[in-house]
Amino acid sequence: MRHQARKDAPVTTETLRWFKSTHSGANGGECVEWAPTAVQTHGIVPIRDSKRTHGPTLSFTPTAWTTFVAAVKDGLTAA
Repeated sequence: MRHQARKDAPVTTETLRWFKSTHSGANGGECVEWAPTAVQTHGIVPIRDSKRTHGPTLSFTPTAWTTFVAAVKDGLTAA
């Protein structure tokens, strides 16, 4: 899976260090991972399904991701 980074350098999911959400349980349920180092190196926040690590990813701007996380924490999104 390749992304086009904002700095015109290709990013592959294999080159990123992924972290599982602290809200993901050990039961194999709905889990997401993110690669925070891509913010500094590529200006994006990549997100993926931790159960499908070779599947598609979504990339957000840091501002969009911060806004989304704040909305979730504030209960402004549907469950």
